[in-house]
Amino acid sequence: MQKILIISNGAGYGSESLFNSLRLAIALKERSDVAELKIFLMSDAVTAGIAGQKPSEGYNLQQMLEILTAQGVSIKLCKTCADGRGVSGLTLVDGVEIGTLVELAEWTLSADKVLTF
Repeated sequence: MQKILIISNGAGYGSESLFNSLRLAIALKERSDVAELKIFLMSDAVTAGIAGQKPSEGYNLQQMLEILTAQGVSIKLCKTCADGRGVSGLTLVDGVEIGTLVELAEWTLSADKVLTF
């Protein structure tokens, strides 16, 4: 069984980088041979963790994050990045938490594979 860490940096709706990382995460969770999946959002990707998103069309990152957290995926937002963007004081998507670089380092060391977007 594999432990996989996905690190995403792309803006929520400014590019498809974050969207594609979450699509991959959902596909990986459908596999029975993935023991553990963790996601760490950095830079502009932290804005995806804000609750109450209502995009007018296309994909909805909040829904994607909710699907993943309901499946037991740990999702953390970089504290420094969230603080810098004013996200820390806002209501976050259920199950999404603020994390630290120390936690990311620990997740990285314990992962079998690390994917970056």
